[in-house]
Parts: sequence; structure tokens; C-alpha cells
Amino acid sequence: MTQQIVLATASIFGALSIVLGAFGAHALKKKLTSEQLASFETGVKYQMYHAIVLLVLGFNFNSNFSNAALFIIIGTILFSFSIYGLVLSDAFGKKMKFLGPITPIGGLCLLVGWVLVFLHCLA
Repeated sequence: MTQQIVLATASIFGALSIVLGAFGAHALKKKLTSEQLASFETGVKYQMYHAIVLLVLGFNFNSNFSNAALFIIIGTILFSFSIYGLVLSDAFGKKMKFLGPITPIGGLCLLVGWVLVFLHCLA
């Protein structure tokens, strides 16, 4: 994991969260239930929060943050994108149930990333 990868990933996550947030608010508003829209928005929020965290880690990058950044990247992909897949597949009648267990695995990866940041700060 390099500083460039962390910062590039942060910018991609940030840009995608803007695009997906707008997509959810406009294009999907009439197709999703309020519960589905709230779930979709949760994925967008977590993606943006962690894009910002990755920017901070990237601009303060050192090898100690490498594993934390990796877990945050993997966690964001698993957490947010599984939510998007669950919501969209449900809304269009082809629910991909296999994504359900992936969301908490993503959350666990995010938690590990945060713990690694904390441990680095103690060292």
C-alpha cells in the first residue's frame, strides 16, 4: 500500500459517493421505498466518511498506516457496495441475498482499520 494508492482510492470513493448520492436522491427516489432509500444513503454516507479518512491517512502516510488504510478500503468496498447491491437488486425484483452476509464483514474490516489507526497512535 502506497501513499498514491491511498489518496487515489480516497478520491475515487469521494467522487463515487457524490455520483451515487445524486443517483439515489434523483433517479432512484421514485423506485425505492423510504427504507430502501435510507439504506442506500447509509452506504453513501459511510463511503464518503471513509473517503475523508483515507485522505487524512494518505496525507499523513507512513508505513504504520498501510494496514489500516487497506482494511478501510476493503471494508468500504464490502460494506457500501454490498448495501448498494442489496437495495438495487431488491428494488428491481432480483434480490441478491448472498450480499447480506458481506455487509457485516465490511463493517468488521472498517472496525479493524480504525483499531489499527488507534494502535498506531499509541505507539
